[in-house]
Amino acid sequence: MATDEVRKDLRAAVAARQELGPEYEAEIIDSFLEKLDRRDVQRRAGSYGSYDQPGLPEPARPGRPSREPDPGGLALAIVSVVAAIPITAIMAGMIGPFGVVIGWLGLLGINFARTMARRR
Repeated sequence: MATDEVRKDLRAAVAARQELGPEYEAEIIDSFLEKLDRRDVQRRAGSYGSYDQPGLPEPARPGRPSREPDPGGLALAIVSVVAAIPITAIMAGMIGPFGVVIGWLGLLGINFARTMARRR
């Protein structure tokens, strides 16, 4: 998934390669990949433009865990909200208000277990 800025940089690299010729191809590719690496490090760190030296990642801060993407957590939350509608209706019709509480506690327990498993 390329952003407009990455596409623009890639087009500029290709244009530079066409203009300068094949003898500068390795340098152009290295420069483009360096830009991508810097953007990736910045994206993972959550800040842009806060580096002392370009191309080097920001040092880790003690006491602060690294933030890793959790695509499964968002999907589970969405599925839980969608599943809560029929579960609420079924439990309310079969058992009553106590059944609704049991159903919601079950959904809450599943999400809580997922969160605790991710923290380990």
